[in-house]
Amino acid sequence: MNKASRILLGIGFLALLLVSWIVAANSKSSKQKQSELLTEANELISDEIYIRALPLLEEAAGYKAAYTLEAETRLKDVYIELMGQSGIKNKYINLLEKQMGRDGVASDIYIEAANFYLDTNKLQEALTVLKSGISKLGDQTLVDFYEANRYAFKINRSTYDDVSSIANGLIQVSNDGLWGLANSDGTLIISCEYDKLSSYSNSRSIALKGGIVYAVDLRNNRLFLLYDTATDLKNYGDDRIGVLLKDGWHRANGELVVGSMAFEDIGMYSGGFVAAKQNGKWGVVDIGSEWLVPAEWEGIIQDDLGRCYAQGAVFAINNGKAVLIVNGTDTGKEFEDARPFVDGGWAAVKEGGKWGFIDTTGTFQIAPQFDDALSFSGHLAAVKQGDLWGYLSLTGKMAIEPQFKLAKSFLDGNAPVLTDNGYQFISLTEYKKDEGF
Repeated sequence: MNKASRILLGIGFLALLLVSWIVAANSKSSKQKQSELLTEANELISDEIYIRALPLLEEAAGYKAAYTLEAETRLKDVYIELMGQSGIKNKYINLLEKQMGRDGVASDIYIEAANFYLDTNKLQEALTVLKSGISKLGDQTLVDFYEANRYAFKINRSTYDDVSSIANGLIQVSNDGLWGLANSDGTLIISCEYDKLSSYSNSRSIALKGGIVYAVDLRNNRLFLLYDTATDLKNYGDDRIGVLLKDGWHRANGELVVGSMAFEDIGMYSGGFVAAKQNGKWGVVDIGSEWLVPAEWEGIIQDDLGRCYAQGAVFAINNGKAVLIVNGTDTGKEFEDARPFVDGGWAAVKEGGKWGFIDTTGTFQIAPQFDDALSFSGHLAAVKQGDLWGYLSLTGKMAIEPQFKLAKSFLDGNAPVLTDNGYQFISLTEYKKDEGF
């Protein structure tokens, strides 16, 4: 190797050492600079001089070094102190989103973000953050926090003297003794003008007015007329409705064609079955007149619409006890009282003077502890504690604290409740039909 080559090699080696030294020096200086910025900022914060601490912390947080998380934490504290000033809110939110987007993020960051949105009356944003955190981390703390806030509601303006339970997204409502039909949030669709108006199904409701029975659509157009004299009617479901003729209760279809079989009493069809009374006894019969539960019981427990059957289960009454029957078979499980099952929910039953909730095997899922209750519907159950009603979640915790004189079941995120002003409607803020929230 000649002298020139050795000189060039030496220069190259020195250049490499220099680059390495510069990189090392810069890495060290980043950490050192970050530490110095934090120290200076903390001194200003101790004197409450937040506006001067702000750029120092923003610079410190910009380094990828040992104190980045500490710098971000102090920076968020300063953002909160300066929150009313222009642009600060967006900076705070952007920093939270940056932190939530990292791998290994702690659940505390999601809770911090959710609390910020809750404090600024942005419930939907808070719940969205919590659902995102649950999806990413599966953390039980986030689940509990979400459950504690997801049942926020508003009270709608519509008020009525009386209401039914919600069915098929609509509800029967009454003012001054006459009945109409409303959406599940209480918005009136058919004015209160009928002596009786059935539940809505199959694009119609069955009305009784001035001794005439006819079917109407949601525009209150008359569709079909009953060519017989009926003095009463039940609720309409599964294209069947009970109408009271001279010789008893008959079933009619949605076009008001009446069947020949007469009963002493009848409920509302649901899931293809209905409670019916014959020869002084009650049973459960299908649309084809086959008895799922023979008419040999003191009674069949029905809800306020007349429904008795869901999830293959009914409650029959024997010697004053509510007997659980599943798929037509007596399970041997007896309770002091019960409410009918609803699709996808647990049934309310009374044991030892208190109400709890069972599954279709008769096993308690929530122990008896309430003064009254309705079965679970839409992930919630109306329960009574003392003189007031509220709503229980599937976790067994109160979702909506007792505050109503009476409460009916939720459907599609809405429920009718009795207040000092009459029956009003509450709507869950978080409810989304396609997601089931």
